[in-house]
Amino acid sequence: MRLATFNLLHGRSLTDGLVDPDRLTAAVTTLDADILALQEVDRDQTRSGNLDLTAIAARALNAPEHRFAAAVVGTPGEQFRPLRHDDDGHGEPCYGIGLVTRHPVRTWQVTRLKPAPVRSPVYVPGPGGGLILLEDEPRVVLAAVLDTPHGDITVAATHLSFVPGWNIHQLRQTVRALRALPAPRILLGDLNLPAGPARLISGWTPLGRRPTYPAAQPRVQLDHILADRHHRHHLPPVTAVTTPASTISDHRPLVIDLG
Repeated sequence: MRLATFNLLHGRSLTDGLVDPDRLTAAVTTLDADILALQEVDRDQTRSGNLDLTAIAARALNAPEHRFAAAVVGTPGEQFRPLRHDDDGHGEPCYGIGLVTRHPVRTWQVTRLKPAPVRSPVYVPGPGGGLILLEDEPRVVLAAVLDTPHGDITVAATHLSFVPGWNIHQLRQTVRALRALPAPRILLGDLNLPAGPARLISGWTPLGRRPTYPAAQPRVQLDHILADRHHRHHLPPVTAVTTPASTISDHRPLVIDLG
């Protein structure tokens, strides 16, 4: 079983600033993941050609199950509003996370997380970027209970706040929400936290420790795959951990092989 998490930067290349669906397809195909968590995902956004990026990723992996969970309606950094219900924002540009799997899904669960009440300085890469004060966005956790050869496994994707302290609060909320779902449990995503704090705050075990950001010369691990210690022994052992270079995004994907 191969697990992967990848912050897509809405499929944009830092080389030319373009979003190319063929480039995205090639980048995801290379991962060959059985379970793939995606962050910074667009659907129906002008900046990414009005594409459904989660659906493109699912086709690239020949995965029969996928879901996009919007966090906001509109475009982050410009104008957006929270998405409160799955049918809210239908037909409008949305932004959030995705989960793609080759295993059958028994149930889906969406947990919504409130944004930080303060603005925070953030470095925006690429032309015209730099250090800017950004208003935080609502966040979302997308979980699925999978029917796998190893039995039922809960996997969840998320992208936590960039605001220091608030991401800690959100990680604790996420762990509490996932504890209501069957074990073993795995959390994949961009937690905007280094490896040490992510492990200590969650109490979960990192399945791989490798720097993932920035993509060109990774120095810090912001992207994680964590396993709940409860029933961790029911999962196959980790056999490989990689962070392959990609033609898109300012993050590298984190890829874990089990068994």
